[in-house]
Amino acid sequence: MRRLRSLNSYNLSKAKISSSAYNLSKAKISSSAYTAPRTTSQNRKLDFTLLGTVILLVTFGLLMVYDASQFEAFRDLGDKYYFFKSQVMWVILGFLSLGFFSFFDYHRLQRFALPLMGVSLFLLFLVFIPGLGVSAGGAHRWLRILGMTIQPAEIIKLASVIFFATYFQEKTRSDVFLIVLGVVGATVGVLQKDLGSAIVFSMVAFGIYFLANAPLIHFGALFIGGIISFIGLILVAPYRMKRISAFLDPFADPQGFSYHISQVLIALGSGGFWGLGVGQSRQKFAYIPEVTTDSIFSVVGEEFGFLGSVLLISLIGFLIWRGFKVSENAHDNFGRLLAAGLTIWLGVQAVVNLAAMVSLIPLTGVPLPFISYGGSALLANLVAVGILLNISKQGNNNR
Repeated sequence: MRRLRSLNSYNLSKAKISSSAYNLSKAKISSSAYTAPRTTSQNRKLDFTLLGTVILLVTFGLLMVYDASQFEAFRDLGDKYYFFKSQVMWVILGFLSLGFFSFFDYHRLQRFALPLMGVSLFLLFLVFIPGLGVSAGGAHRWLRILGMTIQPAEIIKLASVIFFATYFQEKTRSDVFLIVLGVVGATVGVLQKDLGSAIVFSMVAFGIYFLANAPLIHFGALFIGGIISFIGLILVAPYRMKRISAFLDPFADPQGFSYHISQVLIALGSGGFWGLGVGQSRQKFAYIPEVTTDSIFSVVGEEFGFLGSVLLISLIGFLIWRGFKVSENAHDNFGRLLAAGLTIWLGVQAVVNLAAMVSLIPLTGVPLPFISYGGSALLANLVAVGILLNISKQGNNNR
């Protein structure tokens, strides 16, 4: 009887062990057959809509740089292709950078946020060192390094977006915000006499601060302080007062302080609805100051007319919309703030430039993204697009 009980217990135990082993083996087989969905950027599709839009803008920008710069380049440098060749070099460098950052995990930018901000601030002050800084019209805004001229104000815009997105992803810090805003705003707006870039930087900083859910009461005080600072910067600089006067009456002194904006408006008016045709601009022949940089849109309006201008603005608007979609679909707060900040920067800079060209605001000296001549601005813009592409690839969807 005891042997029978022992035998039954042994068989029951053996059956349980066999059943457990079978279930475990079955589970392993099922587990090995199931592959968890991968969300790495390598398995996401590239946002070809965003990339294609940027390629169109840069290509059109190259055409306009060549078109608008021929006379000035031949007159001053003896080579009508000088500015075009220089811009082509920056385009190549810019798209190489775009490609790199489209595959570089944007989360890694967080560890470089503070060093990048520090280097950018250092470059801002280097423009005042003789031999390195390049001045024009009494303004110190450029650096000449290794035979290339760069504008640190364009680099600080990119660096500040990464910096603010990193430090505001969990909670806002008003002390950090105010220190950076004050130092950069004073350096660019007062010392470098670049009020346009200071305004763009401030608006981008406010945009990220708002999206990071900063207390609304802060914006009231900051807005009042910003208005007071803006008025103060205008009052202390006579040339800025003249720009305000030219804005109020563009044809008040067409041979003096309102010459620039009056020539821009003449160019836009000459274009009519259809434009004069590619290469047919008359105002580009030494009439419009800064025709290849800040004022290049006036040549666009003259040659392509109202229709061509609207198409260009629509393309830029579509790019901005696409950037905000990338921000909306980002799967973490850092990606959301970073994409939104980069998009706000490109959008604000485009709006400020275009508004100044049609005399909705005073002339500011801000380049038109992807279109104006200028290496450092174009390089920074294309790096921003590369980062947007990487955020898009890692987003919640790829629409």
